[in-house]
Amino acid sequence: MTGQLKWNCQDQPISSHTRVRFWCDQQVELRFDDQRTFGQMWYVPPDRSLASVVTAFQTLGVEPLSADFTVDYLVAKLNLSKRPIKTALLDQTIVAGIGNIYADESLFLAGIHPLRSCHSLTVKEMTKLHKGIIQVLQDGLEYGGTTFSSYLNSNGTKGNYLDRAWVFRRTGAECRVCGNKIDRLKIGGRSSHFCPVCQPQ
Repeated sequence: MTGQLKWNCQDQPISSHTRVRFWCDQQVELRFDDQRTFGQMWYVPPDRSLASVVTAFQTLGVEPLSADFTVDYLVAKLNLSKRPIKTALLDQTIVAGIGNIYADESLFLAGIHPLRSCHSLTVKEMTKLHKGIIQVLQDGLEYGGTTFSSYLNSNGTKGNYLDRAWVFRRTGAECRVCGNKIDRLKIGGRSSHFCPVCQPQ
């Protein structure tokens, strides 16, 4: 959530939140700072597979920027589910790596209300959602992700995707497409941001 991997000179003061240090050549080290202590780290021996050590990898869905993430895959995973589409997108066993921000953004680009049940979506809507997921993740990468609080990347730079977000954390602001006010509701304990006009229920 707020952990950071940062390159430091070895003579730089150590933060009180530094949990792990990797010493490297040329008097530099890689430090893992984790203020909220949510992070975990594993050692994977050369003769073991990643999934055999980090067992959570055994149940992860496909990577959304991989060739395995197709419209057919998305339809097969979602077309029988009665869950809200927002809840399904956060399920890491379906698609790995979609968090709350990019789920909201993907649904906006697809014009799908976050409370729509998965099985009610048409193939055309699933196709738009598939495209939206890929687009927002690529945009997120291009703009360095989304910075909250004190997060910085390994070069000490803040991500600025949030400056161009379509709906996330823009409650009450004008929709960038239609001008209507962005709304917010709670789904499964998570905030969901959407435009009631562009994403009708």
